[in-house]
Amino acid sequence: MLLDVTFNPSAIDSFALIVMFVGYAVVFSALVLLFFIYKYIPKILSINTKIKLKKKGKKECDVCEDITGEINAAIGVALHQYFNELHDIESGQVTIKKVSKRYSPWSSKIYGLNTYFEKSK
Repeated sequence: MLLDVTFNPSAIDSFALIVMFVGYAVVFSALVLLFFIYKYIPKILSINTKIKLKKKGKKECDVCEDITGEINAAIGVALHQYFNELHDIESGQVTIKKVSKRYSPWSSKIYGLNTYFEKSK
């Protein structure tokens, strides 16, 4: 009994459409999920901080919640300057010293070639 293998373009097209729509749905739902995660993570973290402060008996800090981008930029610049000052001050001169290498027959290919031609004679 032979298998009936015929080309059915409608079956291929319907399968391709299903794969396409499932792929679009997965990507779109992942993007929506990531949007909500990035949008609500700061709020979740601030709630967690408020709970920890209440357990310690401290008042909530209103200034700590509203840090603007300018303050973040100033903190970033200060950290950048601090970490750049940790390096040694160098002279800026580059010196190149010639290193003499010992002769090694392992790196010389000429000995292998000479023995090949001598054997062929």
